[in-house]
Amino acid sequence: MPLEIIDEYEIEYEGVLLPQHEGWGAYVTVYGPSHNPMHMNAIYPRHHVSFEKIFPNEQLAEAEARRVALELVHHHRRPA
Repeated sequence: MPLEIIDEYEIEYEGVLLPQHEGWGAYVTVYGPSHNPMHMNAIYPRHHVSFEKIFPNEQLAEAEARRVALELVHHHRRPA
């Protein structure tokens, strides 16, 4: 499962085999800043994203998961 850190956010994204659909799904978890350095604050718990899309391989599913994760982080960082 790839891990990427952008500013204070930690992003986990992965392609998960979906045997019932004969393809791969895109999954994302985004952790944000926490006052406790020993605890991660899941601002977006592990979630199947782009669930209407089934990908033919893990790499394409991971690429989609990363794309969605970057959108989530960008949206979360936006000033109110």
